[in-house]
Amino acid sequence: MVRIAPSLLAADAARIETAVDQAAAAGADLLHIDIMDGQFVPNLSFGPGLVAAVRRRTTLPLDVHLMVRRPASFIPLFGEAGADWISIHLEAAAHLHREIGLIKSLGKKAGLVLNPATPLAGLEDILPDLDYVLLMSVNPGFGGQAFIPATHLRIKRLKEWIRRLRLDIPVEVDGGVTLENAAALARDGVDILVAGCSIFGAPDPVAAIGRMREAANP
Repeated sequence: MVRIAPSLLAADAARIETAVDQAAAAGADLLHIDIMDGQFVPNLSFGPGLVAAVRRRTTLPLDVHLMVRRPASFIPLFGEAGADWISIHLEAAAHLHREIGLIKSLGKKAGLVLNPATPLAGLEDILPDLDYVLLMSVNPGFGGQAFIPATHLRIKRLKEWIRRLRLDIPVEVDGGVTLENAAALARDGVDILVAGCSIFGAPDPVAAIGRMREAANP
């Protein structure tokens, strides 16, 4: 079963509570929350206060994606705010093993994120320690970008690698995910689809989540 994680970055900032309720009503599996520091990526987004407010609003697991330059400084803040899953970027981690260990020490699922041009080989020495891997299918920092087609091959290669190692590690994809490419991504082996504009930009986000789930799970 491919899981659906609506991304709050694409929701109307003045109606975040409505977006959270819509995701829950549609049976979303996770809520994806992008945290941007204006340094690792050229944009700013949410802080721990928003995550804490969402935590009070819903029982859905909160999938917090740290697009930040110094993740070790942010991990405890978002763990305390109520994140259930916390992912950090390979490109930003100064002491990767220590930072993944810090996430786990807080009782959270630990994920590693790779930008589109970052070689999968960077996962080699840390893959068995991860709870999930997030592959970016756009260059991070802004919503609404077009999906990078080379991601299809990256997903297949990563899934095959995980299978060879007999690991149980979900692969998540974020960026340019739409109703039109959801089925192809499912065939590639994706376990979790993060979708923002294609859900919260739709006239009926609840229906959009349902259609994406059906497309990914025929």
